[in-house]
Amino acid sequence: MTPGAYPKTILLLSGLSGAGKTTALKTLEDMGWEAVDNLPLVLLDRLLDTPLAAGHAGEDERPLALGIDARTRGFDAHAIVQRIKALREKYGQAIETLFLDCSGTELERRFAETRRRHPLALDRPAADGIARERELTEPLRRWATQVIDTTSFNSNGLQQEIRSRFAGERSSDPVLTIMSFGFSRGVPRNADLMFDMRFLRNPHWDEALRPRTGLDADVAAYIMADPAYEDAVGKIEDLLITLLPRYADAGKAYVTVAFGCTGGRHRSVHVATRVAKYLQDAGFSPTVSHRNMESAPQDSLEKHRPGGPKASSMKQVGAKST
Repeated sequence: MTPGAYPKTILLLSGLSGAGKTTALKTLEDMGWEAVDNLPLVLLDRLLDTPLAAGHAGEDERPLALGIDARTRGFDAHAIVQRIKALREKYGQAIETLFLDCSGTELERRFAETRRRHPLALDRPAADGIARERELTEPLRRWATQVIDTTSFNSNGLQQEIRSRFAGERSSDPVLTIMSFGFSRGVPRNADLMFDMRFLRNPHWDEALRPRTGLDADVAAYIMADPAYEDAVGKIEDLLITLLPRYADAGKAYVTVAFGCTGGRHRSVHVATRVAKYLQDAGFSPTVSHRNMESAPQDSLEKHRPGGPKASSMKQVGAKST
């Protein structure tokens, strides 16, 4: 990397295991940041000084997020603080630090729920590892320029918090969430716009596709083969391109666009994923959430057998604005 070509923004992201570092890094990556996890800090100079490959001019403008925690080789919180100070002097720029904290009780619940072992307590109760890690990382927490307590956050809540803090020039834009859900499992209460995908052919009634989800290519192909698919979804995309800037102009902080089908595993998942990609390509920064994708498929929830509803009874795509 040529002199002066290092990233204009560098964020060191640390915190307690289970507090959401992976989610935070993935969210920053989705926002256009370059994200590197568990890079030994002694290698940061080499990373910053590596010349960009041909055709990548301008990538030095991308902000850089570095994930580091107690699992990182040679972890020493005091040494890390001194290292960052030295880098600040060398590159003449601020290196921000974000620490993700969480209550011990909530961390124990998360490790028990996911059946993961705490990295610092592989053969002991998770509480022992949490206490040890809190002690090891305390200097970083005290020195951090920003601290987020994720105790009351789910994954989607943390994503929204990261976006609201690090959106840069787009910080005045609403936090945009694209979600899929199943009508049979309840309508999301926080949806600003809701689109009903039950008019599309249903992969649930294909035995080979039933156990799969809308993220799988064969399921996507099945849904896209519906004659109404392209015209309907294309019009929804055009509508969102028109509406979202108006929400920003009105000062709305959060916008949630929900796509529903019967079970929330196939049609809504596929369409939500497609629309999110379309909006991302158009310059928006959506967070994608699939509320019911992991739910077990149930024939009793599906309303129509193979062949689907007759053309005369198919509803137009419905939208609800609040």
